[in-house]
Amino acid sequence: MAGEFMVIGDAPLTIDDVAAVARERRAITLSDAAKARIAAARAVIEKAIADDKPVYGLTTGLGAGVDTRLSPDDLAAFQRRVAFARAVGVGDAMPTDEVRAMMFARIAGMTVGRTGVSLAVPLALADALNAGLHPIVPSIGSVGAADLAPLAHMALALLGEGEAEVGGERFAGGRALERAGLGPVPIGPKDGHALVVANAASTGRGALALVDARLALDTLDRSAALSMEAFGANVSPLAEAVNAARPGPGQMAAAAAILALLVGGRLAGGGPGKRVQDPLSYRCVAPVHGAARTVFAEAEAMVALELNHSGDNPVIVDGQLVSNGNFDMTAFTLRFEALAQALSHAATISAQRALKLMSPHYSDQPRFLTPMGQSRTGFGTLQKAIGALEAEIRSRAQPATLALLHTADGVEDHSANAPAAITKLAESAERLRVLAACEMVVAAQAIDLRGEPSSLGHGTAGIHGFVRRHVDRLEEDRPSGPDVSRLAEAIRAGGWR
Repeated sequence: MAGEFMVIGDAPLTIDDVAAVARERRAITLSDAAKARIAAARAVIEKAIADDKPVYGLTTGLGAGVDTRLSPDDLAAFQRRVAFARAVGVGDAMPTDEVRAMMFARIAGMTVGRTGVSLAVPLALADALNAGLHPIVPSIGSVGAADLAPLAHMALALLGEGEAEVGGERFAGGRALERAGLGPVPIGPKDGHALVVANAASTGRGALALVDARLALDTLDRSAALSMEAFGANVSPLAEAVNAARPGPGQMAAAAAILALLVGGRLAGGGPGKRVQDPLSYRCVAPVHGAARTVFAEAEAMVALELNHSGDNPVIVDGQLVSNGNFDMTAFTLRFEALAQALSHAATISAQRALKLMSPHYSDQPRFLTPMGQSRTGFGTLQKAIGALEAEIRSRAQPATLALLHTADGVEDHSANAPAAITKLAESAERLRVLAACEMVVAAQAIDLRGEPSSLGHGTAGIHGFVRRHVDRLEEDRPSGPDVSRLAEAIRAGGWR
């Protein structure tokens, strides 16, 4: 366990809370208020059982089996079967941080107090997280109409079934619990269903993807500013009055953020750019980055919605169990699809800026930024990596959430496929961070060849220094792929903190 306990249940949770638990191994505990809400909701379940009411997933079967009533002596046993029957995941195992994020998100949903789960279940999930027990969860199996398959594999490990990882070793579920000093969670009526009937995998994974996308966007602001310095760009498009003339979504904030990095240098000091008007990849940074930041904020709000509210079906409202469709992830998915498209636009102009810096026609620098003459390649072949990264990001901007098959004998005839949208975004964010590192390496070289590092702004001077701490100036031709990878990893490891 790392650091003091994060208390869950008193304040709204954020994507950074998810990352702290998933990646930094922050320990968690449930607040007294959360425990009270869970207990109050559990009382509604007990009353429904006593009244012998038909309640989906409690006294009836699930999916197409909603027309099947359960006998009173089968209510608890059925809940175990819920997890076993839905553990249909296939493919590679989810990374540990994503599994931890999913577990955290499911605990968060339960603490809202509208699930009806036994208190023992969220406490068992918290104990598993704190002990470093991580269920082995296949990555394929959910289409986003509740993440039934991944959550079922998670539930199996808590029951002492399936498989789990503890301390870097993989064990059968029962042995994993023993190694972690835990026992199987007792499952009562509603508990198995409560474990799986949520979009916790999408919510947790989505939070991590957004943390990575934010880092990529932060890095891209810096790479764009460094390229502007290297290019001798005209910074008039960043002026507050210019952007106020047509304040596109996020545009003024994006312009201000980049201009702030240039303060103290020649460009921000009113020095003229080399051209009256630069290529669009330089001139349109603020609207493109602003649009991406705007869509990012919308996606972040959707994750916050899922973390701090209940998507359970049925949901407990006013002391009643009510069937609903609150688990639908269409709005969530559309924001993630839009953000992947926004990252693609940002990637394209980053790649174009880097290519312009290598062209004597635009930069007045040696072709491919080699100081050794044209018998050398310089960064010429790095253009292929830049092109490949941009193409991969662009391919992941294509929609992947339409025209899904219906399931459950036609009952489940719509789903938004949030998992696919999240996977695409996470992969794009990773590639965008590497692409921004490419741009930084190229821009730092152009600045050095120009012999003007002293003319940089306060922010861009720091960025140039960061690059040079990890990547030496290019003289003779050398492999540049390892340079870019080293810089990209340094950015990932420390961000811009």
